[in-house]
Amino acid sequence: MVIDKNTAILRFFKHIREWSLILMFLMHGCVSEFVPEVMEEEELLVVEGLITDQPGVNTIKLSKSLPMGQKSDARPMAGCIVTLTDDLGNVYTLNETAAGTYVTDSVTFLGRVGRFYTLQIATNEDNNSLTYESSLMEMKPVPPVDSVYYEKMIVEEPYENFKGVDACEIYLDTYDPENRCRYFRWDFSETWVLRLLFPVENIKCWISDKSNTIDIKSTTTLEESRIVRHPVAYITNVTDRLKTKYSILVNQYSLNEDEYLFWERLQNLTVQVGGLYDIIPSSIPSNLRCIEKPDEKVLGYFSVSARKSKRIFIQDNFEGIIDRYDNCITDTIYGDYDPPELYISLWTLIDHPASFMGPRTRVLSDDKGCADCTVRGTTEKPDFWIGE
Repeated sequence: MVIDKNTAILRFFKHIREWSLILMFLMHGCVSEFVPEVMEEEELLVVEGLITDQPGVNTIKLSKSLPMGQKSDARPMAGCIVTLTDDLGNVYTLNETAAGTYVTDSVTFLGRVGRFYTLQIATNEDNNSLTYESSLMEMKPVPPVDSVYYEKMIVEEPYENFKGVDACEIYLDTYDPENRCRYFRWDFSETWVLRLLFPVENIKCWISDKSNTIDIKSTTTLEESRIVRHPVAYITNVTDRLKTKYSILVNQYSLNEDEYLFWERLQNLTVQVGGLYDIIPSSIPSNLRCIEKPDEKVLGYFSVSARKSKRIFIQDNFEGIIDRYDNCITDTIYGDYDPPELYISLWTLIDHPASFMGPRTRVLSDDKGCADCTVRGTTEKPDFWIGE
């Protein structure tokens, strides 16, 4: 999904106080003490939102960060009135489907390239009845993804009876011949097949996941807006994604310069602590403000962009892929005796009926995932899936 911006933002902002104290201790005696101008008890609105031109619902998530120094997750902001307004005066009210989660009506709202959108948020009395508003955001066009492709990467070379270890690097190419899109962002969703080793009822499932990193690139220093061999994902042998069949859907978005700066600075926080002046909240730009309290900081960004997507399937022979189910067998029982732990902490992998060769035999596991693939995925085949 879009990366979980709410989680990424809060993960770093809630540690600001701790980082500040560490850095001030390390710099003691070299420079004068600096105290960030952020109140420890301050709670900040966190906005996670993306509007595209694709059919379906668009989601806005609202929460409040906790005072700095506390390690709990943010609290969803329920009971708000959330609306979208376009430059033609149309107003769309979002529905709250879960605490702090607001979605557009897929029947009445569809983003249009070239239109400008504003997000408005009105909190309830429990949140001081404040009003927040975003900047006017243009839905920019984005060029198509020319190609998504993969290459095998050798992690360990084969030798003698050892077949080696492989990994997989996924790349994309894209090009805007009109040079209108100079700032790009990507995310992806991935799905793969899990097939268990034992003749259980739920033997085959599809597992899905979403990217959780910030992936951006600017072409402003290039003569043309062309990107070649941009790395999208790296899949190692320590996951079973490549065991049977794997699919990745890459989404491409167009950013303006301000939003690119937001993602770039947030990205810097995810890879390093940085200097003290780099980690205070005011260093992360936002396109939202509080009407009643203009000086109040808002975390997050209201994103508006067209989206282009491309999917590929990978079904290849990758050596050395981890087998998560090679230690499934826990015990074997004979006869019709049912141990009290059965279906509580023990599950049946194999059930041989009694015959002239011997009594009923059951092979058991203390890992439910060995006996039921729905622990990790779903038995429902995705609509986009090709083949088995």
